Amino acid sequence: MARAARRRWPWALGILAIWGPGLVVMLADTDVGSLVTAAQSGAQFGYRMVLPQLLLVPILFVVQEMTVRLGIVTGKGHGALIRECFGPWWGLLSALTLFATSVGALLTEFAGVAGVGELFGLPRALTVSVAAACLVGIALTGSYRRAERIGIAFGLAELVFVPAMILAHPSLGALGRGLVQLPLGNGSFVLLLAANVGAVIMPWMIFYQQGAVVDKGLTRAHIRAERRDTAVGAVLTQAIMIVMVVTFAATIGRRHAGASLDTVGELARALRPFVGPAAADVLLGVAMLGAGLVAALVASLAGAWGIAEVFGWTHSLNERPNRRSAKFYAVYALAHVLGAVIVLLSLDLMHLVIDVEVMNALLLPIVLGFLLALEAKALPEEDRMRGAQRLAVTALCLVVVAFGLFMVPRTLGWT
Repeated sequence: MARAARRRWPWALGILAIWGPGLVVMLADTDVGSLVTAAQSGAQFGYRMVLPQLLLVPILFVVQEMTVRLGIVTGKGHGALIRECFGPWWGLLSALTLFATSVGALLTEFAGVAGVGELFGLPRALTVSVAAACLVGIALTGSYRRAERIGIAFGLAELVFVPAMILAHPSLGALGRGLVQLPLGNGSFVLLLAANVGAVIMPWMIFYQQGAVVDKGLTRAHIRAERRDTAVGAVLTQAIMIVMVVTFAATIGRRHAGASLDTVGELARALRPFVGPAAADVLLGVAMLGAGLVAALVASLAGAWGIAEVFGWTHSLNERPNRRSAKFYAVYALAHVLGAVIVLLSLDLMHLVIDVEVMNALLLPIVLGFLLALEAKALPEEDRMRGAQRLAVTALCLVVVAFGLFMVPRTLGWT
């Protein structure tokens, strides 16, 4: 038995050496905004939003799997490929798009961090400043693998919320009935469904995973393992979303359906009567803090990588700050400073978060359009999708774009 265990260890260590980019980017996808949306879904429509969360798993996987093949086969990041295949002006457009969405993501995550701090009486200036300094410090360690492991640790903190679901005592019978009920004739349900689908792919996720597999030095021999990494991450992130839906369906959704749940504070106050004040604040606070930090790390790294790729700067996390990499690290730090300052100066954080959601939805056609075009143009023939697979993946991308754009007029209050 000891000999068998020794044989298994090298295999396990090999998997851990390869896995990471898919897992961390998927955990980042379950960011503060996504968790709030999941809580609203459970509170307003009970268990009926569980099935859509399950159906989002393949969408997440097929989109991010394209970035795996693009990064590993070409050895180049997303921004560099856009510049190479479509020219410098399109590369510049992608860089500006990416930087806007990265700073936008930081606003959402820092707003969530501020909300967690306020649960425990900490001032916004303290929590946001410490979070920004921590995230900048992680990148300065000179190791991609170290940054990745810290990001995964942040993201796995979201699993701390599982006990809240257990304490909520969800009804398995009601959960089963909810799985077969999709009230698509209800405008409010469709709006929340659009919010869940439209936010499933963030622009920075595509840039991050492609840059990460390059920075990690993965080769063609690792494609299958990295696909598994991405698949496991997609299942895990949607499991976290389901935990959130079920918890709020079993508590506030059962007694006060339709209650306002737009901030971390409102989520905690809604849970307190059901799981206890201390448990509600601690479990929700840790989960939201982990979600905010991993998403902020991934979004800011994606932004810095993408801009550096477009302009041809040295941009590896495996190289400590020096004269060659100074521009890359300056962009990374600047994104955090901008995000922190805007959050600290903003009095209406929820309006800020809504603006970011609208911006991401408007940019989705550009981002997914580039991804599909690169997959068809930059890869060798044998590595491209073909036939039914291409049609299915393109259709799924169009669904995400449609739901994202559907959200825009409703979010802005035009309808």
